[in-house]
Amino acid sequence: MKLHLTGPSNNHLNATITITGSKSESNRSLLLAALYSDVSIENLSNSDDAQVMEKGLKITTGVVDIHHAGTAMRFLTGYFASQEGKDVVLTGSKRMTERPIEILVNALKSLGAEISYEQEKGYPPIRIKGKRIIKDKVSLPANVSSQYISSLLLIAPSLENGLQLELVGKITSVPYIKMTLGLLEEIGVQTSFEGNVIKVSPKTKVAPTKLVVESDWSSASYFYSICALSEPGTEITLSAYKKESLQGDSVLSEIYKSFGVETSFGEHKVILRKTDKTITNENDFDLANAPDIAQTIAVTCFGLGIGCHLIGLHTLKIKETDRLEALDTELSKLGAIISVTDTTLTLTPSKTLIADVAINTYNDHRMAMSFAPLAMRTTLFVNDAEVVSKSYPDFWNDLKHLHFTIREL
Repeated sequence: MKLHLTGPSNNHLNATITITGSKSESNRSLLLAALYSDVSIENLSNSDDAQVMEKGLKITTGVVDIHHAGTAMRFLTGYFASQEGKDVVLTGSKRMTERPIEILVNALKSLGAEISYEQEKGYPPIRIKGKRIIKDKVSLPANVSSQYISSLLLIAPSLENGLQLELVGKITSVPYIKMTLGLLEEIGVQTSFEGNVIKVSPKTKVAPTKLVVESDWSSASYFYSICALSEPGTEITLSAYKKESLQGDSVLSEIYKSFGVETSFGEHKVILRKTDKTITNENDFDLANAPDIAQTIAVTCFGLGIGCHLIGLHTLKIKETDRLEALDTELSKLGAIISVTDTTLTLTPSKTLIADVAINTYNDHRMAMSFAPLAMRTTLFVNDAEVVSKSYPDFWNDLKHLHFTIREL
């Protein structure tokens, strides 16, 4: 599906948008509900990733195909490895078979799990034969994807002796680790996180608990971008959010102050307001704890004609696409002066913005959604726009609610 996007005729916006539950929280909650029958979930994400996770958790034997869902790949690897009697082959899309899984597999095997590679060593598809895991100590490099760490932590209370996980080196993506531990604590599991050691106590049964999933802050980032690119006085209300969020991407409320967007919190909602604050040309951000908003920030800066220097982006190389290379390619087509390394992105201030460019999305939902706000400043095309269903199926309809004109070609 190819879309042609034109922004609203009036860049002074006023609207309320309801965003589905966080994909990250939903998939963690789904796994905990699979482990403990007394856990229920409210405001579950309607994303493709949450749907394949929910479906995968119900499979006992055979092939489990999670398509493009990286979170499901990592979480289900731990889940199936710890479930005695399950025998599955866990696989996904072509891109998924290019995304490494060896660090997590090695950690699980050191605990006694039985996992083998069906094709290339270190990559899916993998065959998992579930076993009772008794060992309770394991270590991981601290700078790996937090999904590897969370995969181990989520199954930890169901293991016979719990788990002590040592993270070796400087820890990145701490908010995602704390999100996982926060959900464990919500269902009554004892945890501790001191220095580089995380301990999770075993728990065979939990009291009836309802996990209410907060709306997705990553999805909110696109509306922060729209607000930043709008006229002063714009007000966009998003629900359902809370000030004390478990999600690392909630740092948006601080970062976007640099782009003239002020955030206020109401009951289960955030209100974004565009101010007439002067915006600086140079903006430096370390996104090691919130890499999923890097694309949105880079595109926002380009749309504003200002520069940025983003660091801590090492995990973007192994996402749905190599997001750094994809940003370099697509922003350059629009006239940006940009350079990337394996861990950084630098954008030079520029007023050039080429109209009617077709943005390629590389099977990556965040490429489609992060570039869409540029329609506030120019007209553009988005190729394979249906990819947004991975995390935010209602995205294009919500843009129409903001009076974007969207034509399917």
